[in-house]
Amino acid sequence: MSGQMIVRELALGRVPAKALIRSMGKASAIGLDKLPGIETVEGDMRAGDDVKAALDGVSRVLLISSASQDMRETQCNFIDLCRQAGVQHVIKFSGAESGIGFDPAKFRFTRMHEEIEDHLEGSGLAWTHLRPSQFMQVYLREAAAISRDGELRLPFADIELAPVAIEDIAKVACRLLREGGHESESLDMTGPEALTMNEVAGRISAATGRPVRYVAIGWDERRSALLGGGASADFVDALYEQLQERLSRPRSRVHLATHDAFGVQPTSFAEFARTYARAFSG
Repeated sequence: MSGQMIVRELALGRVPAKALIRSMGKASAIGLDKLPGIETVEGDMRAGDDVKAALDGVSRVLLISSASQDMRETQCNFIDLCRQAGVQHVIKFSGAESGIGFDPAKFRFTRMHEEIEDHLEGSGLAWTHLRPSQFMQVYLREAAAISRDGELRLPFADIELAPVAIEDIAKVACRLLREGGHESESLDMTGPEALTMNEVAGRISAATGRPVRYVAIGWDERRSALLGGGASADFVDALYEQLQERLSRPRSRVHLATHDAFGVQPTSFAEFARTYARAFSG
């Protein structure tokens, strides 16, 4: 979803760009191939010829891919291909869990992101790391249960998180791609509030006009729900690592310096919930 929103933001800003996508059929289904100024290129980030074709004539790149077990190899290889193709500046869409002070050694995807960042910094290319905290949009995964039962069921106890709207991240990413700058900088982003899950549920309730309550569940229930929804066992195990870190560091910080630097008004969770009220209402 983050990649789609960034491409749409580029189109909205009339910024000519290429988008390397895995499936032209999927891009067509969601309308990416019809956005003004956007050239969609079908290919695989792991395939050298596909990447080289997509990078032809490109000077600045936003590097983003799905969280998978081969993310480190995929992105490091892509960085090497960028250098070979004459790209000048790579903006890495990263994830350092800046909102909650993760120990990167204890969560595999944060660890991978940091290893990729190190590879990029040593590549000789200009670099910028864009490092958002949890996305507000992850709560849309719970929309079916919220609309059906009026419950937000998560194993988060009473921790706080400071989720950020992908729309805010997209505005920053678009500016970086269009204007460059901020080289050799790591740009953390959180939302404007540190919220407990009770507060998240309350804001969804206010937006939908329907009662929504937070129910703190155990990991076994969450694991079963994730696996039942089609998530891979490896991905679910990674989420458990993430959960353990969150539970051990329950307070979250708010960091809006990147919003301020790019003139982006932070989206509150209440605004997000109103925007997606129909999804939360079923």
